[in-house]
Amino acid sequence: MTVLITGATGRIGELVVDHLTKAGTPTRALVHRSTPTPHSLETVTGDLTVPDSLNPALHDIDTVFLVWTAPPQTVPAVIDRIAHHARRIVFLSSPHQTPHPFFQQPNPTAALHAEIERRIADSTLESTILRPGMFASNAFAWWEPAIRSGRPVRWPYATAETAPVADRDVAAVAARALLGDVTGDSVLTGPESLTQAEQVAIIAEALGREVTFEELSPDEFRRETAGSWPAPVVEMLLAAWEATLGRPAFLSSGVSDVLGTAPRSFRRSIGETVEP
Repeated sequence: MTVLITGATGRIGELVVDHLTKAGTPTRALVHRSTPTPHSLETVTGDLTVPDSLNPALHDIDTVFLVWTAPPQTVPAVIDRIAHHARRIVFLSSPHQTPHPFFQQPNPTAALHAEIERRIADSTLESTILRPGMFASNAFAWWEPAIRSGRPVRWPYATAETAPVADRDVAAVAARALLGDVTGDSVLTGPESLTQAEQVAIIAEALGREVTFEELSPDEFRRETAGSWPAPVVEMLLAAWEATLGRPAFLSSGVSDVLGTAPRSFRRSIGETVEP
C-alpha cells in the first residue's frame, strides 16, 4: 500500500508524513515543484489546478490524503482522476455539518469542502472525512508576534469561545485513517472551551511574557487587517465569533475515539510549540 500526501510540507502534512514513516508505510508527496520534504520522501510534481498533471503522482497509489489548496474549478476532474487510480481517500474537511453557530455562518471554505465531499460520495472511492475545528496553531500564529514584542493583542470578541484542536492530534488521527483504522466522519476538537482572551493568556504564559488584551470592534478589526488578510476570511471569522457569544464551544470525542487518549489541551499544545 502506497499513500499519496498532498500538502506534505504544510503543518498537518509534515506531521502525517512523520507518522507514516515511523509506521514503515510507503509514502509519496505531491509537490508543485522539486522541494525538499521531511524524511527524504519520494516526491512527484503535480498541480491540483491541472488534473492531468496528477497522473504520475497517482501511479500505483492505494490511498490519498487530500488537503485542498486550490481554487474550486478543478474539483470534479481531480476527484475523478483520484478515483481512477486509488481505492481510498482521506479528506481534511471542516465541521460544516455540525449544528453549532460557530460552524454554521456563511463560509466559502465550508461550501468548497461540502462540494468536494459530494464529489467523493458520488465516486467509487472509499472515504474518511476528517473535520477539525479551530486549529491551535492558528491562534499561536495570530497572537505570538505581538506577545513576543511586548505589544498588546488587539482583537475582536474577547469572550468568544472555541475549542482549539492540536495539529499533532489531527495528524495522528489522519495517519490512523490512512492506515485504514478510521472510516466515516470524525469531528476533531480540543478538550476545552476557551475564550479568545483565555487563549491569549495561555500563550503569553508559555512565552513568559505579560500581555494586554485590547478588544477591537469589528470595524476596527477590518481596518487593521485590510491589505494583509483576505476580506472574505475576515468576514467569516467575525461572523463565527459573534454567533458563538454567550455559549460554550462545541466539543467532540473524535480524537479520543480514534487515539484512545484525551486530546491535547490548548496549554499542552502551545507548550509543545513555543520556544520561550
